[in-house]
Amino acid sequence: MNFGLTEDQEHLRVAARKFLDEQCPIPEVRRLMNEPAGMSTKLWTEIATLGWTGLATPEAYDGAGLGWIELIVLLEETGRSLFPSPLISSLLVSSMIEDLGSDEQKRRLLPELASGDTIGAAALFDDPDNLTQASIQTRGAVDGSELVLNGRKAHVIDAPNASLYAVAFRNESDAIGLAMVPRDTDGVAVETLDTMDRSKRVGHITLTDVRVPASVQLGTADDTWAGIERANDRGAIATTAEILGAGQAALDLTVQYAKDRVQFGSPIGRFQGVKHPLAEMYVDLESIRSLLYYAAWALEEGSADLSSAASQAKAFATEAFLKIGVGAIQLHGAVGYTEEYDVQLYLKRSKWARPAYGDENHHLDRVATLGGI
Repeated sequence: MNFGLTEDQEHLRVAARKFLDEQCPIPEVRRLMNEPAGMSTKLWTEIATLGWTGLATPEAYDGAGLGWIELIVLLEETGRSLFPSPLISSLLVSSMIEDLGSDEQKRRLLPELASGDTIGAAALFDDPDNLTQASIQTRGAVDGSELVLNGRKAHVIDAPNASLYAVAFRNESDAIGLAMVPRDTDGVAVETLDTMDRSKRVGHITLTDVRVPASVQLGTADDTWAGIERANDRGAIATTAEILGAGQAALDLTVQYAKDRVQFGSPIGRFQGVKHPLAEMYVDLESIRSLLYYAAWALEEGSADLSSAASQAKAFATEAFLKIGVGAIQLHGAVGYTEEYDVQLYLKRSKWARPAYGDENHHLDRVATLGGI
C-alpha cells in the first residue's frame, strides 16, 4: 500500500484549503457559531456545487465517484478550519443507502443527497454511550402499507439541520431495522441542544406514532445490523480525519505563539519546557495520520481488518486530540482560556469529537473483543 497522495488528491487538498481559508476563516466560523442554525446555507450550496456533498457517491447517482481516501483528504481540511456543516452526517446517510438500499431507493435518494438538496443525519442509537444492538429500543411496527415508529434518539449529530433521518429500530420480531424518515413527517420532533462546541449541532429526536411508507426500510433483517456497524466505522474514520486537521491547526497556532511570545528576553519556544510538549503533539499527530490512512485504506479495499483499524484510529485520536487541546491551552498560558484567542476553539472541538461515533473506551473494548481478548 502507498500512503503518499496522488497528484489529484493533492490538488483536492489545496483547492479545499483555499476555499475554506477564503470563504470560512475562523472569524466566519465564530459568527456562524452564534447563528441559530450554526451553519451557512450559502456555503452549503457552494460546497455542493464543488461536489463535496457527493464526493464518494457513485457517478451513476450524480456523485463524483471518488473514494474514501479523497474524502479523508477533504475532511482533514474541514477539521483544520472547524468548518461548521453537517457534511459527515450527510455522507454517512448516503453510504448507508448505497450499502443497504434497493436500486429504486438509490435512484430516488442518492442524487438528492449528492446535490446537497437533502441533508442526512444518522439516528442509529437511542443511547449514544452504548453503541450496541441493546441501545436500539425505538420500535417499528408494520400497519398495512405503513411503518409506525415510536421512540427517542438522544444526541443525534446534526439532527437540527438535517431533512432526512436514517432511523434504526426494532420490529415486531425484535430484529433490527433501518428506515429513512423525512424530518417533516408528522410526529417527528427535534430538540436542539446547547453544546460546548457551537460549531457542531446536536439534538434529540422524538418519534411519536410516526407513519412512513413501509418501502422506506433499508436492507433486510439479516444485513441491517452489519450495515449499521459499517456506518459507525465510517463515522469514526471521518471524525478522526477532522480530528487530525483540527489537531494540526491547534499545534500550528501554538508553535506560532511560542515563536512570538517573549519571556526573559527570549521567545518561549526556545525553552525545553515548551519544545518538548510541542514535539509530543507532533508525534501524536503523525501517529493519528498513520492509523487514519490505514483505516481509510481498509475501508476502500473492503479489508476484513476495517473494524479493528477504525476503532484503533478513533481510540488513539480521541485521547491524543484532547491532550493536544489541553497542552495548547497550557502553552498559551492564561490567555489561552480567553474567548479572544482561537486556540480554545480546538479544545472545545476535542470535547465534541470524543463521544462522536464512540469514545476511546468503546473502541478500545472493541479492539480487544475483535482480537479475541
